[in-house]
Amino acid sequence: MNSSDVDVIKAHYAASDRGDLPGMLAPLAPDVSWTEMAGFPYAGTYVGPAAVRDGVFGRLAGEWDDYTAEVEEVVGAGDGIVLGIGNYSGTYRATGRSMTARFVHVWRLKDGKVHRFEQFTDTAHVAAAMER
Repeated sequence: MNSSDVDVIKAHYAASDRGDLPGMLAPLAPDVSWTEMAGFPYAGTYVGPAAVRDGVFGRLAGEWDDYTAEVEEVVGAGDGIVLGIGNYSGTYRATGRSMTARFVHVWRLKDGKVHRFEQFTDTAHVAAAMER
């Protein structure tokens, strides 16, 4: 495992904490495959940084107040795999309801770039905040 892979993902999360969208997108390979878990409001696989920006980050910013991914641990698992473990939280604007949901992110890197991302989260908590 390359320790710089862990540093790349820590830098992504730090950019997220700052609200720095270009910094969040910087480590993504041009052909990144980004999968949001089935049951999550933005479920599906997005290919390329622009698709991730528009299909995931843009929608989160547009539909939620104070949406955060609070990372508790970043773990190098070897072979370019890095895990991020933590909690999402935020308030859905349309309902005014807030949520907290546990997540695990699986990052797959090659040559310092993210080629695949997969999200695992408690989608029931997110859905409950969005129910009208």
